[in-house]
Amino acid sequence: MAKNTPTRADQLRRTLEEEIFSGALKPGDRLDEQSLAQRFGVSRTPVREALRQLSASGLIEVRPRQGAVVATITLPRLIEMFEVMAELEGMCARLAARRMTDVERRHLASLTETAEPLAQRQDLEAYYANNRMFHDAIYAGSHNRVLEDMTRSLHHRTAPYRRHQLNRPGRVHESLAEHNTVVAAVLAGDAEAAGKAMHRHVNVQGDVFADFLSTLPTGYIMA
Repeated sequence: MAKNTPTRADQLRRTLEEEIFSGALKPGDRLDEQSLAQRFGVSRTPVREALRQLSASGLIEVRPRQGAVVATITLPRLIEMFEVMAELEGMCARLAARRMTDVERRHLASLTETAEPLAQRQDLEAYYANNRMFHDAIYAGSHNRVLEDMTRSLHHRTAPYRRHQLNRPGRVHESLAEHNTVVAAVLAGDAEAAGKAMHRHVNVQGDVFADFLSTLPTGYIMA
């Protein structure tokens, strides 16, 4: 299997993510393994893995005697995750600007070049895959394994929200411009500028984050 080829579990997870964000699946709705396996025509194994991934990101909860149910997002918790994510990724970018090797810098620059046509044709799935590689390159470029592991872990938890906000009109082009700003600072070895640019990017900026929240169905977010 190719490295970036999504597994059946990944495909199921993404479908369920979209149904949660669109409101087709509402907070408290039960996600039964057998029913989902029948619906998608698969065994229970990929369904179980998809539910595990959704639980890890906080989109569903596993409750005693109820099984998996769609979770209600707590707004303060979501904001807190993005605040911490912005700080961690900002630190990664600062260190990457100082520590990346020439090979790593060329790879980082190539990712933004590859992303340009994806953004132009609004290929959100391919752009998000590129986006993930971009952030992974920054994490690895920090050359700090403790920081890298912590950042990857929280990125995994915030991934569904970050992926969904790309649906906002114009957001992909904004995201690419923000990536280019980070890359320019990293390639210039400007640690302070790289950290600030990455922090702004991850924080999604106030108006973009507010727009993202407004797209969620009523009752999905708990104040």
